[in-house]
Amino acid sequence: MKVMNEKKELNLMFDLSLFLRHNFARVWALASKKLTSLEIGYISSVMVTELLSPNVGPHQYPNQIRPSILPAIQKLSLAVDYITDTMVGTISKGLALLTHLELRDAPLIEPRVTFDLTNSGLQQINQHGRLKHLSLVRSQEFLSTYFKRVNDLGILLMADKCANMESICLGGFCRVTDTGFKTILHSCSSLYKLKVCHGSQLTDLVFHDIAATSLSLTHVSFRWCNLLTNHAIKSLVRNTHLKVLDLRGCKNLGDEALAAIGSLCELKMLQLDNSDISDVGIAYLQHGIISSLVSLSVRGCKKLTDKCISVLFDGSSKLELQELDLSNLPNLSDNGVLALAKSRVPISELRMRQCPLIGDTSIMALASMQADDDRGHGSNLRLLDLYNCGGITQLSFRWLKKPYFPRLRWLGVTGSVNRDIVDALARNRPFLHVACHGEELGTDPWNNIDSSYMHDYEELDELEQWLQEGEWESDDEEMEDAEDDADVVVE
Repeated sequence: MKVMNEKKELNLMFDLSLFLRHNFARVWALASKKLTSLEIGYISSVMVTELLSPNVGPHQYPNQIRPSILPAIQKLSLAVDYITDTMVGTISKGLALLTHLELRDAPLIEPRVTFDLTNSGLQQINQHGRLKHLSLVRSQEFLSTYFKRVNDLGILLMADKCANMESICLGGFCRVTDTGFKTILHSCSSLYKLKVCHGSQLTDLVFHDIAATSLSLTHVSFRWCNLLTNHAIKSLVRNTHLKVLDLRGCKNLGDEALAAIGSLCELKMLQLDNSDISDVGIAYLQHGIISSLVSLSVRGCKKLTDKCISVLFDGSSKLELQELDLSNLPNLSDNGVLALAKSRVPISELRMRQCPLIGDTSIMALASMQADDDRGHGSNLRLLDLYNCGGITQLSFRWLKKPYFPRLRWLGVTGSVNRDIVDALARNRPFLHVACHGEELGTDPWNNIDSSYMHDYEELDELEQWLQEGEWESDDEEMEDAEDDADVVVE
């Protein structure tokens, strides 16, 4: 059996804190020398440095250097406590074949200079000249903190060695100005993916002369870059082959930006969360990119009403939209969901959390929704998030039972509606993951243990399995008992 051309992947889950620091490198010395990709969910920067440092081994002569551990690594993805100059330098020097480097930290306290990234650390990146993809992100998970010791000079020094870079992601570089970001755009001629998060000094001027570059960007993300306005987007869309555009948290973007975005005929994903767009702006999409768009998020766009749904879906027969996020829209009501259900668009993921006017009528409409393949009521929805919707009552749970939503895998609800019914629903539908504590659904790449378990059932719809096993009528009794008990409590 030939397996030479097959991709081999092994996922291991264990707690690194169980290893004593002086034993950690010794354990990894046993790893295969052919290992090309390594992703670790959390490890301290000190352990990374000790792992990759060519120290003298315990049974070697003083002048004998230990051979490099993991010499074939090409892709390294780490979540650490602190991204430091020492760690970055050790990685860049020790891994000669590295093409992908992804580092993310989440400090618990403000880093001291010895445990932080500075201009000196950026200068050490890509010492072997092979790096194509770079991601450096400081998370705001525990503390509102940034890379305060990096400025435009650091970006300039990095860009000087990264001319062949294809993908760059920078998060939390609060002292980098337009000068630094423009250096990247004008130095990295092969760049097709650019992501900037919390770029507090990034302004429209970065894109003023973007037409003078040879860039052909396809993936662009400027998340929480609050100084960007509509003028920046008008310049950015000169990259006509854009496929992914993430503008979440850019509060100053409005309908003029959507008018420009509407000209992008290849755009697949558009995220506009918390922007200043209105129903008028959504109308610009209806005659432009909507036929190519696969994923749209307008979460927290307070000006949107039910009209945005009718504008998007009325009279459109070529829609490919599969993912739609309408969360936190105070003016979205059941009427908007009814319009969505009537459109028969085969949406597979629908998020409507924190919508106070969404109620039981919306659930009934979605449960009755039939797609063109006519494979059951609500048949295409695989994810439905209704957490903290104001009008959801116990009545909705009757429409979440079999035979409705046979492909549903993720459901977000408010557990306090009636915990017994929620628990009964979870037991009644073992393939359905019911979340009732407000957690986001399907977004955590480390929480995918169930994906391999579910894979065997992808080709067989839940509805078909019920029919084959003859459980159509018998397994709803527990749900009915829970509803009856709930009715007694309500009375």
